[in-house]
Amino acid sequence: MMDSAVASWLLAGIPLVGAAFGFAVWSRPDYLRNCSVVLSILSLAAAAGMSGSLTTSPENLVLVYLLPVAACASLLGQPVHKNLRLSWITTLLFLGLGFVILTSQNVMGQVCLLVLLSSLIGLLYRHHTPLWPISWWGIGTYALAVGCVTISLVTAPPISSLTSLFTCAVLLPLMPFHQGHITALTRLPGSLPSFIVLLFPVIGLHGAISVMPTVPDAAAWAVSLCALAGTFYGAVKALAQSRARLLLSYSSLSFYSMLWWFGASTRALTPRAAVFVGAVGFTTSGLLLAWQVIRTRYGDDVDPRSISGLAATMPRYAVLLSLLVLAATGLPPFGLFASFMGLLLLSEVSFSIAIVIIVTAWLAASWYIMGMAQQWLFGTHRHELRYTDLLPGEFASLTILVVVLLALGVVPTHLFETGTLTTATGAITELFVWDK
Repeated sequence: MMDSAVASWLLAGIPLVGAAFGFAVWSRPDYLRNCSVVLSILSLAAAAGMSGSLTTSPENLVLVYLLPVAACASLLGQPVHKNLRLSWITTLLFLGLGFVILTSQNVMGQVCLLVLLSSLIGLLYRHHTPLWPISWWGIGTYALAVGCVTISLVTAPPISSLTSLFTCAVLLPLMPFHQGHITALTRLPGSLPSFIVLLFPVIGLHGAISVMPTVPDAAAWAVSLCALAGTFYGAVKALAQSRARLLLSYSSLSFYSMLWWFGASTRALTPRAAVFVGAVGFTTSGLLLAWQVIRTRYGDDVDPRSISGLAATMPRYAVLLSLLVLAATGLPPFGLFASFMGLLLLSEVSFSIAIVIIVTAWLAASWYIMGMAQQWLFGTHRHELRYTDLLPGEFASLTILVVVLLALGVVPTHLFETGTLTTATGAITELFVWDK
């Protein structure tokens, strides 16, 4: 059997080499985008083929499979434009680094995390504007994560455990360390927001699974309190937003905070947590890509409140957006509902004010996400708008995300038990791969 470290680097090598190759075809944006899509599909196939050689948990393998699918969908949903070339290359770079972080069992994973965070800080600085001063908070938050990872590398528990917990709170956003998450989703261009919304929480969950059982009781209590505050705060902030990306950023913060509360209450994160993170990430990614469709047609600065009447003129877009909204509001048979019920029923938490806050935030999400989609799809038909239904790449992108969300909702629970995941790899891969 192939050595685990070798398999990890071979898996990461596909997108990393692809990112380097991207500069060789820099002058051909269409070719660069298509090559990036193909490389993300090859990464999924490689993950399936090397799953037996990777020394990692079943839930981590699920996350490894989900990352290239998210990258593929994010790349397909972008228009072919020269200004987006760097974001496509960076998506492949981040995919390769994410593979190493999730599958490496040594210090190399932490080093790759430092490279990932440092690269993101550089991107946020490049896209910083004085008109958006809050982005400095996001840059500072990720700089804090860099410091925490560095301390974790040179110290022993309990200090390393606490600094690792802070790093996880930045990656899997937890109030008050959520500004990096908000900034990344609102400031980065192209395919990056729709990919990062899954990539960083996945890495944060990977760390939190090992850290949560070791943190002191006082730290777990503080995490629980911050999680409830973040759940409520994210829902209220989302209700007050008129800009789509801000609304979706705060919405995902609210949902990820729910997972933190379950983890802090039980002092463990079950394999169902991986499904929950995947469902939240894919749902938010799909809605971000649906908004990208509107931005492609009407400009980056278009006011969401000026868009209406798309249902009659863009039927394919209307159907897929409606399905994503149903997934985002937590209705069956999509993954968000199934994973949340799995966490709720298996965690053995008792009824409390915390459950009331979580359910209230869930109902609020149904209100503001449904309202956003209703505004776009229905209302007055505006003759000044140019109505063009989904292009093939956009249609494939949103379809992939809807199919994955359905798969996460109906996948058997025993699939996450040790020893059963690898045997089911072939069937899942066939479901995910898009035949170009």
